[in-house]
Amino acid sequence: MSCQTNKESSCSLTDKGCKTSNSTENLAEYWCGKYTDVDYKTLGWYEEEATPSIDLILETNVAKNAVIFNVGAGSTTLIDSLLEKGYTNLIANDISSCALKNIKKRIGEEQQKVEFIVDDLVNPTLLNDIQKVDVWNDRAVLHFFTDKKDQDTYFDLLHQKVKKNGYVILSEFNLDGATMCSGLPVKRYDETMLQNKLGNDYKLLKSFNHDYTMPNGEVRKYVYTLFQRVN
Repeated sequence: MSCQTNKESSCSLTDKGCKTSNSTENLAEYWCGKYTDVDYKTLGWYEEEATPSIDLILETNVAKNAVIFNVGAGSTTLIDSLLEKGYTNLIANDISSCALKNIKKRIGEEQQKVEFIVDDLVNPTLLNDIQKVDVWNDRAVLHFFTDKKDQDTYFDLLHQKVKKNGYVILSEFNLDGATMCSGLPVKRYDETMLQNKLGNDYKLLKSFNHDYTMPNGEVRKYVYTLFQRVN
């Protein structure tokens, strides 16, 4: 499957993309299409600096050798920034190997401090075997899982892998956010909905709404949340 349509306007409110459902069939190839023959810095979710995520990770005050798991990493600059700040035990996951290649190219020899895992969060294989993590960071991934069974699989994996006293950062489209992104429907959240998904084992430490400006100048509305596992 080739997806060459509307790459430059991913996550636009009028985005039709070239796929109209979030069926798992060929999703890896679909997302690879988004990173092929295009400057990834023009994609709708690209951040030159992942400041809100970095700030929340710093707020956890975890050690520099803490295991920080970035789910659905894409080509995020968050990995670069965490390495620059001295973190040495990072995991970057994405369903698209094409996306992760961009991070590898940017960070060069620093790759030894990052474990790259190509796997599907809602049909995990390799991810089932990763070590427990101190921080689970998700920016703009969970909201793509509109089916309850996929949400349940996602949170089952999260519960299995986050250490007691570990942290969960979920940053998704808020209730005023876009209803489609990159040709796929999304589910919008607020902090109460995310708390309900996580359950009583997690305590909300911080939440805020954030207006993210896409590379094309359009604004998308997010909710950022920081939870700590207490049981």
